[in-house]
Amino acid sequence: MVQRPEAALRLATSLTARERRLLSGEGQASVDHADQLTALQEAVAALDRAGMPCALIGGLAVGVRAGVPRATMDVDLAVATAVARERVTQVLSEAGFALRGEHAHSVNFRHRTGEPLQVAFDPHFDEVIGRAEPVAVGRTEVPVAVRSDLIAMKQRAAEDPARRRSKALRDLADVELLRGDVPDDDEGW
Repeated sequence: MVQRPEAALRLATSLTARERRLLSGEGQASVDHADQLTALQEAVAALDRAGMPCALIGGLAVGVRAGVPRATMDVDLAVATAVARERVTQVLSEAGFALRGEHAHSVNFRHRTGEPLQVAFDPHFDEVIGRAEPVAVGRTEVPVAVRSDLIAMKQRAAEDPARRRSKALRDLADVELLRGDVPDDDEGW
């Protein structure tokens, strides 16, 4: 595919900081969670100021509960279904998150660093949010889903017949991590 220089320049300048790092090869050997943690802190702080109960779910939560780093493409938060989606969108937009898409059970945003944020609304998550335990992330207390809830969520997701096979397998691997099947320090991955 041949592109004109102007088109290539427009593309290059429209890339997020994260996309530029990935294309340059920086961070390929290790995962840098700094931008994810910043996005997480800012999202939780904004939702907390607005009185909107939430909990960290997904890959970052698995890493916290399993005690091992877990690479993930986005930050996943569950917000109580009693909270109006429109209000969540407004609060996060005012906090600098760009709306990227709306789906039946989630709203997707992009943080100023380029990090994706997915906010999930599911009645199954309401009790998960209530049981979440706070974990210090910098100066922010982040409610993180407890291990047993993450296992149940990951098993439920893996059993969904509509789920893409690669995601279902990742869910099952997460279940095993959460149950204690983690590498020792000398084993490597």
